[in-house]
Amino acid sequence: MFEKLFRKKSITKILEDAEKGYGEHGTSLHKTLGVRDLTAFGIAAIIGAGIFSTIGKASADGGPAVIFLFIFTAVACSFAAFAYAEFASMVPVSGSAYTYSYVAFGELVAWIIGWSLIMEYSIGNITVAISWSDYFTGLLSSIHIPALGIKGIHVPDWATMDYLSAYNGHKHAEALVNAGKSFANLDDATRIANNAWITAPKIGGFHIVADLPALGIIIFITWLIYRGMKESRNASNAMVVVKLAVILLVLAVGIFYVDTANWNPFAPNGVSGVLKGVSAVFFAYIGFDAISTTAEECKNPQRDLPRGMMWAIIICTILYVAIALVLTGIVNYSLLAVGDPLAFVFDHINLKLMSGIIAVSAVFAMASVLLVFQMGQPRIWMSMSRDGLLPKSFSKIHPKYQTPSFATIVVGFVVAIPSLFMNLTIVTDLCSIGTLFAFVLVCAGVLVLQNKPNIQRGKFKTPYVNSKYIVPVVFIAMLIFGFTEYKKETNAFIFNTPRVYEPVHFITSLNASELELVKGEIKNSSVKINAAENQDATAYLNGLSGDQYQSFMDQSKVNIEKKYESGWGLFKHKIPMWIFLIICLVIIYYCITKNLSLIPVLGLISCLYMMCELGISNWIGFGIWLIIGLVVYFLYGYKHSKLGKQSSPAV
Repeated sequence: MFEKLFRKKSITKILEDAEKGYGEHGTSLHKTLGVRDLTAFGIAAIIGAGIFSTIGKASADGGPAVIFLFIFTAVACSFAAFAYAEFASMVPVSGSAYTYSYVAFGELVAWIIGWSLIMEYSIGNITVAISWSDYFTGLLSSIHIPALGIKGIHVPDWATMDYLSAYNGHKHAEALVNAGKSFANLDDATRIANNAWITAPKIGGFHIVADLPALGIIIFITWLIYRGMKESRNASNAMVVVKLAVILLVLAVGIFYVDTANWNPFAPNGVSGVLKGVSAVFFAYIGFDAISTTAEECKNPQRDLPRGMMWAIIICTILYVAIALVLTGIVNYSLLAVGDPLAFVFDHINLKLMSGIIAVSAVFAMASVLLVFQMGQPRIWMSMSRDGLLPKSFSKIHPKYQTPSFATIVVGFVVAIPSLFMNLTIVTDLCSIGTLFAFVLVCAGVLVLQNKPNIQRGKFKTPYVNSKYIVPVVFIAMLIFGFTEYKKETNAFIFNTPRVYEPVHFITSLNASELELVKGEIKNSSVKINAAENQDATAYLNGLSGDQYQSFMDQSKVNIEKKYESGWGLFKHKIPMWIFLIICLVIIYYCITKNLSLIPVLGLISCLYMMCELGISNWIGFGIWLIIGLVVYFLYGYKHSKLGKQSSPAV
């Protein structure tokens, strides 16, 4: 039983099957892609939500130093890209990390990674569709045509967001208003969500809140992908040209408005502030692995896939760093926590035309990301179906369009329905953890196959550097750095020192009597901000310095559990980091004893570190998804596996 779970596919057999053709009547996918197309697909996937949306929040947290996070993430992705490129050269067929894991680890691990890729692409598509909807509705509202009497086309708020965001926004608004904040002073996101809940049509007591523009774009993209790779490639290339032209325009114009005084301090919130944006920044890069799913449609995958991946990462990193420097140079970093930072900064300096151009290009940019993500997922399902782990219909190739037709349609439904109702923050983090898990296994797969002489190699091989001495020395140096430069933070992590809650979390957790108590303490406090803000408990606490806020919380008579996170409630958030440290020790042992290759080791460690930064709630959600996947595997995949049938003796 145990051996059957880890039965492996041979590279020779995979290549033989690919040569014969898959699917009904030997129909295979259409080979149309070259280096330029693959690079364009990578740019299409990477330059999207990151540069038009999440870069703002990351810059607000980390200041101008967020460029180091972009560089670190790019380097981590480059390490993983080397591993992907080696596998893509070795096994040039559709399936990405799923197929690579089948070769390196066996069927069960391949199923797990395939299942996590299903989550990555599905949730990634949902995320991008929701972001596209936000930009599209914003663009419609900005349309002014006086001759036709049009002053903005306004889509009702209840038709532009998910149910959960509207409900939570309404509850959050109520709590803040009870704390003394007026509706007019609520942040935009809370105000819009509250309005969506209040104005939504009702059936009985049920509020009808759904993101309709997100549904529309998914239907259109699914139709485009169904029609063929050539059409998808042409649409992607056109959208890439548009957004690159706009980004270069932003840099060319914006550089003249940069005030270098805004770069001081360069890292206002230190390393912790920079690392706060890990999830958002990594999400900006995840598209590059979608390139590997198109291996079967490449003219020369063994040569072109590695080049396409590397060029995409290099070009996008340069653009991300340049944009981050321009944004934080035009306005102070603290103002950038907005959903549309590029449009915001040009609006801030009264360049309305530039702001409008950016809004239009963002719609194309988001659509191109969705196109590449939506194209990748059916090819994963197709590969799993070919192996018998999913029903046969998922591997059907359309005789005319030469696309995985049934899988494409099912993916459309899988993405479209949740996009009406799911929350953006939840799906972004889940997508990131699924992708990082794939990266970790691909890097580990290269290490597993490193010293096996009987493995058929491709034209590309990751450059070998012995990690035997480098990795242990770097790990020891990081420990010394942590216990000297960040001694307080390191001790707090090890000894689980209680941590004070943020002001908004603290205020919104209080009941009516506790809230009145805090308002009284604010009134009697020796630290005065101004009379108006003293009536707003949240604004007052946010206005205190770090030491003043700590002192106020220490003296407050509110229940200690409402003020401080401690015990298991605090420790559970550190579990992923403890897992990371333990795995690092195991990796160091194998580096010393097995002379592992440095680049995939660094890829494994850096991607695992970013996984651990995503928090325990995402690990729990990912764990639940994997458990569901194991149930599906043992109920269907294990019994129908073609590899299992080939290895079983005839009865």
